[in-house]
Amino acid sequence: MKKSAICITLATLALAGCNNDEKNAQARLDNARSMYEQNEFFAAKNEIDSIRILYPKEFKVIREGLTLMRQVEQKEAERNLAFCDSLIPVKQQELEGLKKGFNFEKDSAYNEIGNYVSKQQTIERNIQRCYIRSGVNEKGEMYLASVYFGGKPINHTGIKLSIQDGLFAETPAIPYDGGLNYHFKDLGNTTEVVTYQGEKCEDAVKFIFANKEKRIKVEYTGGKPYILYIADADKKAIASTYELAVVHLQKLLKRKAAPFAGGRLSFFIRSSSLFYNHFVSGVTFDCYQYNAGCCWH
Repeated sequence: MKKSAICITLATLALAGCNNDEKNAQARLDNARSMYEQNEFFAAKNEIDSIRILYPKEFKVIREGLTLMRQVEQKEAERNLAFCDSLIPVKQQELEGLKKGFNFEKDSAYNEIGNYVSKQQTIERNIQRCYIRSGVNEKGEMYLASVYFGGKPINHTGIKLSIQDGLFAETPAIPYDGGLNYHFKDLGNTTEVVTYQGEKCEDAVKFIFANKEKRIKVEYTGGKPYILYIADADKKAIASTYELAVVHLQKLLKRKAAPFAGGRLSFFIRSSSLFYNHFVSGVTFDCYQYNAGCCWH
């Protein structure tokens, strides 16, 4: 008799616990739905995720949560697409304004991608001169080049930049290869040009941009010692080139993001019927993810 009473008590407690789990899971789902309606997508997804983690046996509520998750992700994709579309014209306008201070250079016989070069740093205006020049290509990738002109070669392979308080930045060494590091002689004088592209110039470019109001010392490294101080006009040109590169990259990223957002939106729409047939109709929940990439097996 006592055993029967104990069993009944345990069954009652278990049933009460199940009822509480169902109520708590439903409360979280209702909260997630409210967040969705207020466009709080990140919070809504977290709340839906918590249902599966905290109440893994509440299959009915979990199925409803998955349905809501698809609605959240679709609406989020619509918002992101609209945001990207609105920014692209703004970045284009900003980019066109910056381009006015640059010449576009491209030799179709040798180059597949053209470069924007500050009008202050075109080669024609800087013949027989030691200086640091810069440019940015059509993909938003920036480069620096250290140019040496003199009676004797120094065979440099890199540069180190510094200011009076001891801060410095330097490029990696670019060995002579006749391309990124090349030399030529003309009328007894030697010109050396070493080009640092992408990541190899990133630290140096940011250093110049951050210290453009200060006197920047440049040491040519890897060969015979040579020192110059970057002219104010060159610092200004390099800083402008950096700004152009940043805006150009931002525009490219927004342009790439828009099709991605649109693609996610199309995916949600195309897969909605498959989703409902596969999940909502009643499938085991032993393995699934909420991300758009893989929601079923």
